[in-house]
Amino acid sequence: MQNFQELNLSPEVAQAVTAMGFVKPTPIQAEALPILLKGATDFVGLAATGTGKTVAFGIPLIERLDRKKQAVQAVVLCPTRELAVQVTEQLKKIGQFKGIDARPIYGGTGYGDQIYAIRQGTPILVATPGRLVDHLRQGNLSLKTVRTIVLDEADEMLSMGFQEDLETILKSVGKAETWLFTATMSSGVRRVADQFLKAPQVAEINREEVLSGTVKQIVYTVRDKNKPRGICRVIDASDDFYGLIFCQTKALVMELTGYLTERGYRVDCLHGDKGQKERLATLNNFKNRRVNVLVASDVAARGLDVKALTHVINYSLPSDLEAYVHRIGRTARSGEAGLAVSLVAPEQMWMVNKIERITKSKIEMGLLPGRQEVTGKTLARLRSQFLATEGHEVFLQNLGTEWRPALEGKSPEEVVARFLSLLSPNLFDDREKNEPLNEEPPRAPQRRPGRRSTRFTRRSPAFAPHGGPGNWRRNRGRNRPESQR
Repeated sequence: MQNFQELNLSPEVAQAVTAMGFVKPTPIQAEALPILLKGATDFVGLAATGTGKTVAFGIPLIERLDRKKQAVQAVVLCPTRELAVQVTEQLKKIGQFKGIDARPIYGGTGYGDQIYAIRQGTPILVATPGRLVDHLRQGNLSLKTVRTIVLDEADEMLSMGFQEDLETILKSVGKAETWLFTATMSSGVRRVADQFLKAPQVAEINREEVLSGTVKQIVYTVRDKNKPRGICRVIDASDDFYGLIFCQTKALVMELTGYLTERGYRVDCLHGDKGQKERLATLNNFKNRRVNVLVASDVAARGLDVKALTHVINYSLPSDLEAYVHRIGRTARSGEAGLAVSLVAPEQMWMVNKIERITKSKIEMGLLPGRQEVTGKTLARLRSQFLATEGHEVFLQNLGTEWRPALEGKSPEEVVARFLSLLSPNLFDDREKNEPLNEEPPRAPQRRPGRRSTRFTRRSPAFAPHGGPGNWRRNRGRNRPESQR
C-alpha cells in the first residue's frame, strides 16, 4: 500500500487524514489497515514504538463505529495518563468530520466528568486499566455494548503490573474483537494473546529489530560526576536542541533540573510525584517550546508523542531493555530522524554491549563535543541574536551618563565580551583544563562479570546496574587493563 487513497476510506475520514498531513502510511499502518478495515477479527500488531500504531487502529475504529448509537462502542487501554490523553486527541482528529468523539478515563482526577462522558454514550473511551476497573466495580460502566477493545502498548501495561486489571476488563467485554498492539512480544503479552484472542491475524514489522530504523544511537563514555557538564555539552553543540533527558530516579531528575536551571537553560521536569495538573502544564510548555529541555523519570518513557524531538538522552541507562526501547522511541517517530544519546561510565559498558546484542542494532561510540566546538556554536548563536535584536533604542535613550565612565577606555570587543560573560557565565569552564570529560572506552567488549545467562527479563540481575549477585566481587577486576590489576 503506497498511499491512504488505496483504502477507499469514507469521505469524512479521508478528509481528516489529509488535514492531519498524512500521505504515505508507515509500515505498520500499511500492514494493519487493510486487515482491520476488512471485517471483524482479533489482531496482533507488533512494531517498534513511534511507528504510527495509533493511526493504524484509529482509522478502522472510527470507520466502523455507529455515530447514531448513544453508547460506548470501543475502549482503548493505555498504560499511562499521558498516553491516554494523546491517543484521545489523535482519535478526535481522525473522527472530527464524522462526528465521532473520544474521552480519556484515567486516575489522579475526579470521577464526575468521566461518569458524565460514560452516561452520555461517548462512543470511544481511552482509559488506563486501573481507573476503568474502578468504574466497572462501582457500576458506572458496562462493557456489554463494546464492539472493539484495543490494547495499546500492551507490553508496558503488563510490565507496570496491570495484568489482573486487563484480565478483569477482557472478561467483562464479552464477544468484542480485541486488537493488541505492542513493541515487544514478551512472555506476558503472549499469554494474554493466547488466552483472550481467537485466531488473531498478525502484522509484524521490524521483526528482527525492536528499534526504529531512523534513530541513531551514540554513547559517550563519561564518569558519573562529569555527566551534568556532559549534558550541557550535548545541548550547546546542537543547532536547535529540543529533547528529553531520562534519569533513573526522581532525585536525579530534580538535581539535574536545578543544575541546568542555574545555568540559564529553558528546562522543566516530569516525575511521578507531580500532580496531574502540573504534569499537563509541563507537557504543554514543552510542546509549545516555552521550554526546550525536559528532564524526566521513566514515568514519561511511555505516552509522550511530541513532534520533532531532536534528542533523547539517557543520563543513566535504565535497568531493563524495554525501558531503553521506549525511552529512545520518543524520537525518530513516524519515519523522522532522531538522535539517542547515552552517557555511560566505563565500568557499565557491558550494558551497552548487551543492548546491541538483544536489539540487533549498532550503537556508535563517540566523544563529547570539545570546548572549542561548543564555544564556537554558542558565540555564533549569540551573534545571530545580537544582529536580530530590535527595540534597543529604548535602552540607548535610558542609559544615562553614569554608563560613560564604565565604557571609557574599552574597545568594542571588550564591551561585547563583558556582556557575553554575563549571558553565558559557564561557557568557559576552567575545571576541564585538569579534568577532561571524555573517558577512554574499554578496548575489548565487556561482558558482565558473574552470571553468563544471555536471557533478558525485566527484573533480571543480568541487566542490574551493579552487575547483580554471584561472583561480582571476585571477578570485578577482570575487565580492567593489565596495568590497573
